[in-house]
Amino acid sequence: MIEAARKRLIFALDVDSCAVAERWAEQMHDKIGLFKVGKQLFTRCGPDIVRRIQERGGEVFLDLKYHDIPNTVARATVEACRLGVKMVNVHALGGPTMMRETVAAVNQYCAAESIEKPILLAVTILTSSDQETLQSVGIDRPVEEMVLRLAQLAQQAGFDGVVASPREVPLIRRACGNGFVIVTPGVRPAFASVDDQKRITAPAEAIASGADYLVVGRPISNALDPREAATAILEEMAHALTESDRG
Repeated sequence: MIEAARKRLIFALDVDSCAVAERWAEQMHDKIGLFKVGKQLFTRCGPDIVRRIQERGGEVFLDLKYHDIPNTVARATVEACRLGVKMVNVHALGGPTMMRETVAAVNQYCAAESIEKPILLAVTILTSSDQETLQSVGIDRPVEEMVLRLAQLAQQAGFDGVVASPREVPLIRRACGNGFVIVTPGVRPAFASVDDQKRITAPAEAIASGADYLVVGRPISNALDPREAATAILEEMAHALTESDRG
């Protein structure tokens, strides 16, 4: 069950150095299912960082949250496929047309090249956002309502799943079914600080709620022994997966 947990653990490479990212991949690839490459690292190192991580045994979740006109997002996502990433996301607030065109472009490219299609995810509401955040930009609907609406739009557009706070996982699972992938940031084990996340939960709780993948960053990278921290998280996840199977 530890191996099943490992495949579900995503480590956030929120660093500003190509060399540091490569060291993390070398040090942690046997503990981590995917390494999340976000805007900071990708802007600093460029697409080559994806290949460098892959060369060191890691798989990549390209977390750039594409949000633009449909054609631009579709083409950018195809380029992510060309890099061989295992997971990539767009922002659901870009709308259904943007998401549908992206799915069509990815399916066409991957079929033509005979390559495995990455898991296509749509970001719902960032875990750093709360009701006050939404209201400040003119969104008066509750966070939970917005998350569910965006998840359903993504599913209808043909996306594989969403990125959402663990707090909304049960809501999405009930509405979108068991085959819909849910990736949850904002996961904090008991030994870690909350940092700037506002809608958080523990690894076991997230798994028990129905999350498929957990994104963890600082609880591992800031630990005195990152491998030990990752192992503790994996053990908690594995226990939750075992209990889920029994249920």
